[in-house]
Amino acid sequence: MFSLLSSVLAGLALACLVRLTAAFSYVPTGQTVELDGIFYYVPPEAVTNISTFDSLNLAAAGGLVPLTIVSTSDAGYDSRDFANTIAGFSASDDVWSEGFLRAVYIQYTGLPRRSRHEDFAPKFNNVTNGTVYISTSYIANSTAIAPGPYFLSSSGAIHEARRLYSDFAGAFTETLVPKSDQRSYSVLPANIPGQSLAVAVPSRLYFTKTPEKPLAGVRLGVKDIYDVAGVRTSNGNRAWYHLYPAATANALPIQRLVDAGALVVGKMKTSQFANGEQATADWVDYHSPFNPRGDGYQDPSSSSSGPGAGAGSYPWLDLTIGSDTGGSIRGPSQVQGLFGNRPTHGLVALTGVMPLAPELDTAGFLTRDPSLWIAAARELYLDNLTISHSYPTKIKTIGFPKTAKSDGETLLLNLLANITDFLGATVASFNVTTAWAASKPAGADPSLVDLLNITYPIIISQEQIRLVRDSFYADYAAVHDGRRPFVDPAPLTRWAFGASYPPTAIAAANSNRTTFGDWFASEVLVADPTTCSDSLLIYAGSDASINYRNQYLGPPVVPYGFGTSRFSPFWGGPDFVVPRELFFFFPSFLRSLWRYNTV
Repeated sequence: MFSLLSSVLAGLALACLVRLTAAFSYVPTGQTVELDGIFYYVPPEAVTNISTFDSLNLAAAGGLVPLTIVSTSDAGYDSRDFANTIAGFSASDDVWSEGFLRAVYIQYTGLPRRSRHEDFAPKFNNVTNGTVYISTSYIANSTAIAPGPYFLSSSGAIHEARRLYSDFAGAFTETLVPKSDQRSYSVLPANIPGQSLAVAVPSRLYFTKTPEKPLAGVRLGVKDIYDVAGVRTSNGNRAWYHLYPAATANALPIQRLVDAGALVVGKMKTSQFANGEQATADWVDYHSPFNPRGDGYQDPSSSSSGPGAGAGSYPWLDLTIGSDTGGSIRGPSQVQGLFGNRPTHGLVALTGVMPLAPELDTAGFLTRDPSLWIAAARELYLDNLTISHSYPTKIKTIGFPKTAKSDGETLLLNLLANITDFLGATVASFNVTTAWAASKPAGADPSLVDLLNITYPIIISQEQIRLVRDSFYADYAAVHDGRRPFVDPAPLTRWAFGASYPPTAIAAANSNRTTFGDWFASEVLVADPTTCSDSLLIYAGSDASINYRNQYLGPPVVPYGFGTSRFSPFWGGPDFVVPRELFFFFPSFLRSLWRYNTV
């Protein structure tokens, strides 16, 4: 009896062990190391393995040794060449540091003089104390490892080095690293001191731009209304983030940039459901990012708040992508001193992007670098981007002073003079109300304000109710006993406004929008096959007024009214933000970027 019971218990234990073993899952997530006071994330996946270590005692070094990899095709490569290589690394890369000279692996990619692989053996004279040189005689270009900083494990595995930066501006919702399949992403499992998320960036030395990969190595931040494969999208709402699963594919605009070589480093904050919100006053689910301009406590504008704050704050972040429906790229670009664009509507399909209003939504960039702006635009808009090198010779201005009475007005007038000289253009002041009264379509409302006062709020509210709110409410109620999710005050105010009008209101609003857009295209910026349009319209988008984030304002209001920022959304043509203080140094910028239009 005892023997039988023992057998049964042993069998149960074995079955339990089998079940536990079958359920066991272990996924390494890498580690964080500190080298000379700088934190690095070391991914778990190895790039390759090295089997020859010479005198380097890896086990005694604690399992990971900083390593610099160098490539050369020069059989006479020597200490002087090495010093030049390292100087180049230091000047061009923010990830490499002298700490990575603990070990150096030199790849000779030239042709061996003889069949002996020991032919290449460079000699160095105490370049750095403690450095051990591991050299090889020959390695094919196809199998060469990209030069730069790495970590070498005790087993000979070589791992990339990703430098960790602090998101001190609070621009990111989640920071990301690519999974081993290189097609999807996971949340960065690392942090550093500073009470902020850490952002991991790879060495710039790993990447070489090519015609096929013109954005190779470009560090990209993504507004959190774009899907990124492997991670959840929040749309600025915590309930949405936890309700829906991770995206299975990148949004189309993100995929185009990734295909061109861009590196997604994180999702960035958006005001909720891409509706305009005032910092602190309206932001509830997430905290508004910090605008780096001035004393650091100005409102960063919205809804591309994270992309604007990140691009304005971090020299290590190259490019951010936002969206613009009524000013969501242009506003953050203006108040943070960035280049930003609302392109011609429809240049890229917004598949995998949360809509505010499809008839107004666009995808564009925020960046400090106009050359990168141009390169990224080519990859995002593809054949829909036309670049012209002929320019209009007429300039229309809105809000420019006749004479300068302040430093700001001096900047404006100097900018205008610079552009006028460059184009050889004439300048005339433009007033849209006066122009409308003189040439409005027959039967149209004589007042633009009356015609368009509720056009924008009707379109964005009723479209987002239909495309976002209703399904969100239903899906949330289905798994939460019929309850509604929490939503910030600004979207609720706009949705309530839209719901107070009959569904037919949006047709009338779009009709008014089209009436204005057709008139604008025929009377204000008339299409020209050579110069894109017959004139250039310039206005001061921001007057640099103070808007502190610690002002507790009244409740959010419906975005009534009509102004210059609505020209582009209603007309459908492009609108660019150019920092005034930077334009003087980029006359070629206008030459290269003038025409964003559909072919």
